[in-house]
Amino acid sequence: MQPSTRLIGLTAFFFLVSVSAFGASVKGMIMTRTGETLIIKTDQGNVTVVLTDSTKTKDDTGVFGLGTNTMSSVVLIPGLKVDVDGNSDDQGRVVAKTITVDGDDLETSEMIQAGLHPSAQQVAANVEAIAANKQNVTANKQDISINRQDISANREQIEAVKGQAAAHKEVTAAHQQKIEANIKGIEENTKRFSALADYEVKAEATVKFETGKSSISAEDQEELKTLAQTATALTGYIIEVTGYADSTGSAAINTKLSEDRAKAVITFLMQQGGVPVRHIIAPGAMGEFGPAASNETEGGRAENRRVEVKVLVNKGIAGQ
Repeated sequence: MQPSTRLIGLTAFFFLVSVSAFGASVKGMIMTRTGETLIIKTDQGNVTVVLTDSTKTKDDTGVFGLGTNTMSSVVLIPGLKVDVDGNSDDQGRVVAKTITVDGDDLETSEMIQAGLHPSAQQVAANVEAIAANKQNVTANKQDISINRQDISANREQIEAVKGQAAAHKEVTAAHQQKIEANIKGIEENTKRFSALADYEVKAEATVKFETGKSSISAEDQEELKTLAQTATALTGYIIEVTGYADSTGSAAINTKLSEDRAKAVITFLMQQGGVPVRHIIAPGAMGEFGPAASNETEGGRAENRRVEVKVLVNKGIAGQ
């Protein structure tokens, strides 16, 4: 490489990555994940980030975490916002030491993966608030009509009521703007988290569970071992693990149970299948959402107590 060419390459890299005496830092959104590498979209361009066994991932929530504020790298799915601290290598990549996840964005990603609108409850609450505000405005108008019978005596009260009506209208307009912003955010996030469609499924398995349990049967353990062997023989693979539950119990219990089941499968793949955790992603605990069969029958509920496991390879690599 000519000295001038090398200088230009290094200069371009410095524009993409903020480098200090302690290493390199990157802030942006995960665009793609291939094996141990992430492509992070920043304001200045794309940066390649490399995961290692010593890479730490942390967040304020602890979903699928290994400690209070520490998480497994399984949460690093395309579309997630991250802050990366690490060191630059001779290929212009950043070898990650610590990856900090945006907690709110992680919750959004899990709901998007579950097919939910992240602000659906907020939108519903806003609609209810608007309806209540309209009722208040109507009531205020009625008060004004009554007060007009004695305008001179109740002028101050009328002005106060008018002020309340105006305030309610402002609140209503603010709620409407928030709803529109929420809807726009939903559409943008849905596009972001559709990135996994860029992957080809090379192998898959469905692990079934007993009611209220998260232990893996001997038969499913063998299937997971076979799946792990298939995966580790591939270049640039990732394994997607998604947990589900039937409708028995409360929504909160089912979400926790689906999380525990996904954790059990992840742990087995790591300990018995020899899969490095940096090759595993877990988009979220789905709870009873996305049933494979009807929850109205015992057989259907049995189908819904599951963890779906897929071996994915980026289509760009699969086509090579």
